[in-house]
Amino acid sequence: SPSPAHREGGWGGGYPGWGEGMPENGKPNPQPQPPPHSVTPPAAARPSGPAPAPWHGPWHGDWQSHWRPGERPHWWPEGEPWPPRRPPGRRSRSFLRKVGCFFGVMLGLMFTASILGAIFSDGGGQHGGGGPPWGFFLVIIMVVSLAYIGRTVRSTAAPISEVMSAAERVADGDYAVRVETKAKGDVGRLVETFNAMTTRLETNETQRRNLFADVAHELRTPLSVIRGNTEGMLDGVYPRDDAHLETVLDATALMARLLDDLRTLSLADTGALRLHRERTDVADLMVEVRYGFTPRADAAGVTFRVEAQPVPSLDIDPVRIRQVLDNLLDNALRHTPRGGTIRLEVRPEGNAVLFRVADTGKGISAEALPHIFDRFWKSADSGGSGLGLAIARGLIEAHGGQIRADSIPGKGTVLSFTLPLR
Repeated sequence: SPSPAHREGGWGGGYPGWGEGMPENGKPNPQPQPPPHSVTPPAAARPSGPAPAPWHGPWHGDWQSHWRPGERPHWWPEGEPWPPRRPPGRRSRSFLRKVGCFFGVMLGLMFTASILGAIFSDGGGQHGGGGPPWGFFLVIIMVVSLAYIGRTVRSTAAPISEVMSAAERVADGDYAVRVETKAKGDVGRLVETFNAMTTRLETNETQRRNLFADVAHELRTPLSVIRGNTEGMLDGVYPRDDAHLETVLDATALMARLLDDLRTLSLADTGALRLHRERTDVADLMVEVRYGFTPRADAAGVTFRVEAQPVPSLDIDPVRIRQVLDNLLDNALRHTPRGGTIRLEVRPEGNAVLFRVADTGKGISAEALPHIFDRFWKSADSGGSGLGLAIARGLIEAHGGQIRADSIPGKGTVLSFTLPLR
């Protein structure tokens, strides 16, 4: 170990733990004293460069002054998690190991007690002139009891161990894992809850991947239109006129509408959609819808009728309900041939108001009907984005209402929703 001269003044006196104030007994000195002499090391052993500033203070060391039990040490790699994870096999067996140790100790104690009881019982029987071997019976009872307890613990701990192993696989991204068990009670409910959780996670992951694929597909078309027209005008293939600029503008408007629809769906799914509710006269709302949709129906050669019965005013967001009606009417107009009819009906129904959009189009097949409110679902001849009905469902459910679809192939489709009276 270094001498006091080395600790106090030698080697430049500028290194942590080797400078001034280093005590001999490990306790800090109130005021460091100047060294009585200094020892100069050989030139080859001297550190190069200017000596660091002397350190005046007690010696603690970096790891002692900063690290506490349970905290991440400074020398631990940056990219590694702290505390370190055990191997999956050991982690999954830790619970069973603890249970086994506990019951092993209990087994040893009970077995020892049974042996002692047997010895003392036999001794008492010999002095008493003979009697039944109560000690032997006690040993048999204890062994049978311990066997039953061990079987019960094993049958209870096995499903928990399987759940722990499955949870590790879920943490690694395997959402298709399921746990099979015949256990009942709390353990059975735990397994059922875990399986329901993994099913939900798997469904969400599938929807997320499908959503990304559908968004990429929907954005590809307007982007191709924008790129094709822009490159054509730059290369001189297309004239730089209003017609081509309007095509580019329409494509950008389509992209903006798609992004707005996706944002609305995201807010509705998470429950973060803000509704600006106000008392709304349904009759006035129907007038606005009729004046806004009639020109489009006339241009398509479709008859549009509005049949509204007197209903109470509703506490709704009129802009969002108008958006729902526009989506339903647009869907009906796309699937109604020229010469057909679209009817919008409003009437009271119990403690709610019923809105009904009926068309005389070709209808929807029974296989496709359950999916028309799914995101990006659309028929082969549909010209929409496949988000209109999904948005309508999200907005109606945000109002506390319900929406449904009924269709007869070859005769038409009826889309209806109810809004509660408040």
